[in-house]
Parts: sequence; C-alpha cells; structure tokens
Amino acid sequence: MSILAAESANPLLPPVGEIIIGLIAFAIVLFVMFKFVAPRFEQVFQARRQAIEGGIERAEAMQAEAKAALEQYKAQLAEARNEAAQIRDQARAEGQQILEELRTQAQEESARIVARGEEQLTTARQQVVNELRGQIGTLAVDLAGRVVGESLADDARRSGTVDRFLAQLDGMAAGSPDGRSSR
Repeated sequence: MSILAAESANPLLPPVGEIIIGLIAFAIVLFVMFKFVAPRFEQVFQARRQAIEGGIERAEAMQAEAKAALEQYKAQLAEARNEAAQIRDQARAEGQQILEELRTQAQEESARIVARGEEQLTTARQQVVNELRGQIGTLAVDLAGRVVGESLADDARRSGTVDRFLAQLDGMAAGSPDGRSSR
C-alpha cells in the first residue's frame, strides 16, 4: 500500500522539496528585483519625472517670457503709434505754418507789386500830364496867336499865357467834381 499510498497523494500538491526550492528561488529573484531592478526603475521614473517637470517648467518660463515679450511689443507698438501721431500732428502744424508764411509772403509781394504799379502809373500819369501841358501850351499859344492876331513867339509871353491858361483849366477842373465847369 505504500505504493498505492504514495500514488494516492494529492496530485495538486507538489512535493515539499520542490516547494522549498521554489520558495528559495522566488526569494532570490525577489531579492534581486528589489535590490537591483526596482531602484533602476525608480531612477528611470525619477529621470522621466524630472524631464517632464523640467519641460513643463521650461515651457512655463518660455510662456512667461513670450508674454513679457508680447507686452513689451505691445508697449513699443503703442509708443510707435503715439510717436507717429505726434509726428503727423507736428507735420500738419508745420504745413499750416508754411502755408501761412507763404500766404504772408504772397500778400507782401502782391502789395509790393501793386505799390510798384501805382508808382509806375503815377510816374506815367505825370509824364502824360507834362506832355499834354506842353502840347496844350503849344496849341493854346497858336490859338491865342490866331485869336489875338499877333504872334506869341516870345517865350516869356508865351510861357505866361500858357501858365495862365493851364491855371484856369486846373481851377475849372477843381471847381466841379467831375472835372467839368458848372456853366
């Protein structure tokens, strides 16, 4: 029966010696795992965690830098716009000032041209009056000589007659507003 008893042992349970050898082998594998493999896994996990956290920190730092750069850019852009507006306003003011200066110069030049024209007109008028006086004097002397019947060739006599005649003409012209006598 011993054979039968040995064979009748529970087939699901391994022999005790195999269980002890299996437990010792498991303990050695477990010891090697905890001593060498688990710390290496822990190091790899720590390195990955640090890399990820460092990457996140770097990304946050870069994002903060980007925000600061964006704010600086916006400030510079606003400053540039203000400066451009000031330059435009200054250019408009300078343009207005230049226009006023040109207008003033044009008015001064116009006044100078008008004054010069009036001087030339006055000079030309005076020359015409002098020429007409001479011609009127000559005609008056000739006419007076014909009316009187004597020659007024004498310069003194002629000049006195002409002056008297012109004075009478001036008196008649000054006596009425339109230059005609009131007879």
